[in-house]
Amino acid sequence: VQAAPQQVAEDKFVFDLPDYENINHVVVFMLGTIPFPEGMGGSVYFCYPDQSGMAVWQLLGFVTNEKPSAIFKISGLKSGKGSQHPFGTMNLPQTPTVAQIGISVELLENLAQQTPVANAAVSSVDSFTEFTQKMLDNFYNFASSFAVTQAQMTPNPSEAFIPANVVLKW
Repeated sequence: VQAAPQQVAEDKFVFDLPDYENINHVVVFMLGTIPFPEGMGGSVYFCYPDQSGMAVWQLLGFVTNEKPSAIFKISGLKSGKGSQHPFGTMNLPQTPTVAQIGISVELLENLAQQTPVANAAVSSVDSFTEFTQKMLDNFYNFASSFAVTQAQMTPNPSEAFIPANVVLKW
């Protein structure tokens, strides 16, 4: 946890990410000690050096008093193009193995109009897929616990029987 940013302007802060090439996700969160001023929030940027050592800034998303934390996937962003950013032409030191996370304090109206770089948000599809798979496994295990052989079945016209292999095939 890095709780001491480098202030580069009155409303701009950066955190160094050493060995960023081995980092897949970044979690940005407010500590709860100092809220944003009323009507303000923080744009979150990822900055890494390109092949020539120039800083490439990419908008990841934002945090606010109402949304005080966010998880961003940065592993696939290192080959993308940069975007317009509020850090201007500040001469932030860049070394080949150090990236930076920049926080720019801005009006909430401005945050709502910004478009983060694609693939920065952590997708919930994987967790939903995992949940669905576990739920279906649980369903199959539950249904299988009532399995009987054909010889054990007693005819009952009001019940429908579904062969277990139908569920497995589905």
